[in-house]
Amino acid sequence: MQKKYLFEISTPIDLKVRTTQGHWNLIQIKHPEVKGKLLLIKQTLKMPDLVTKSRIDKSVLLFYKKINGYWLCVVTKANVLDGFIITAYITDKIKEGEKIWEN
Repeated sequence: MQKKYLFEISTPIDLKVRTTQGHWNLIQIKHPEVKGKLLLIKQTLKMPDLVTKSRIDKSVLLFYKKINGYWLCVVTKANVLDGFIITAYITDKIKEGEKIWEN
């Protein structure tokens, strides 16, 4: 049985990122600051200001968008074909990691 995705978005680094409604619900519980910000999450993936690669896990990519003096960060896990959202949160600084794309 195929999972039904809440959305699947193409990013500027040629990676399709997806999530399910259930996982999005969990993210909103863990990070209530992103509750109701699904459109911003999608925009961050589609048109990020910056994309970095995690220092610890090279398959983890962090998509950043500057919003009202803070950064919205969407953390994804990528493989050769596609990726999925691990989590999303608002932060005041960018984590260290290799810069792979910048707008």
